[in-house]
This record gives sequence, C-alpha cells and structure tokens, in this order.
Amino acid sequence: MLVLTLVLAAIGFGLLVAALATGSVLWAWGCILVCVIGAVLLLVSALAVRNPDSDDAPPPGRHARRD
Repeated sequence: MLVLTLVLAAIGFGLLVAALATGSVLWAWGCILVCVIGAVLLLVSALAVRNPDSDDAPPPGRHARRD
C-alpha cells in the first residue's frame, strides 16, 4: 500500500505542476483529491501496522522460553 501512496503522491505532484503551468483550477482540485486519497491510504496503512491482532505476534501474557 506504501507503493500506491507514493504513486499517488507523484500523480498529485504532476497535477500540481499542470495546475501552475496552465492556471486551471480543475487541475488544482484534482491534485487535492489525489493527495487526500493518498493521505487516507497512508493512514490506513499505518494503523494496520500498529494493529496488535496480527498472527505473528505471540499471545499476550506469554513469553518465549529460553533453553
């Protein structure tokens, strides 16, 4: 999902450059829309990483034994 966020950031930058070059408000709104979608994806990705319910984590209260 991080790669998709980076692609959306690049598209947003391209739309920003197009908006500045042409003076079109439509390109600027497209840039804002793409950047908001990218920010939401980045937030969802960050919250998914912090989720303690992953299968890789040991159950709470249990510690690995050292032999």
